[in-house]
Amino acid sequence: MGELILIRHGETEWSRSGQHTSWTDLPLTELGERQARALVPLLAEREIGLTLVSPYLRARRTAELAGLTAPRETPDLREWDYGAYEGVTTVEIRRTRPDWNLWTDGVAPGSDEHPGESPEEVGARADRVLAEVRAAASRLGDTDIVLVAHSHFLRVLTARYLRLTPASGELFQLATGAVSRLGTEHDKPVVTALNMALPERLFNAID
Repeated sequence: MGELILIRHGETEWSRSGQHTSWTDLPLTELGERQARALVPLLAEREIGLTLVSPYLRARRTAELAGLTAPRETPDLREWDYGAYEGVTTVEIRRTRPDWNLWTDGVAPGSDEHPGESPEEVGARADRVLAEVRAAASRLGDTDIVLVAHSHFLRVLTARYLRLTPASGELFQLATGAVSRLGTEHDKPVVTALNMALPERLFNAID
């Protein structure tokens, strides 16, 4: 294939406030919509053979505004299930767990419907997505494949693409509306671009 292009959805109210957001299906803010539209000229330069998108509104809307056609919803692209930490900020969690780290500690158990996930469980989902990408790439040739999803999940996926542990995702920061690219060099997996995002001060120029 060409490259694997990763897009984190645009800003939501909870991404702005730092609240952990997995299944809570929030819309993009006005800035989030501008972030998504800003992707159009960047993606227009690529030959895209397949777009896979998280089922949540914030990811689907980002794909739409970015001009990505016929995206296929993929449940495994959903965000890390934060269990009892849904809607809670890291600052709030550390009031009772001062040394808490999502990447090594996981989350507190939630409801039966949303029990929470460990780093290894998120890594298993990322591995399934990468297996789907590899299978599609064998059919699509040198075209790019785009994934539109969420920060923590895409960070885990980046780690797994590089053959690292799921917890190594903490090394890769992703801003809202940011684009990263994964490729190969001498048949080895590499990051070719990471966390590319238009500075907020420039968004006033975007209609």
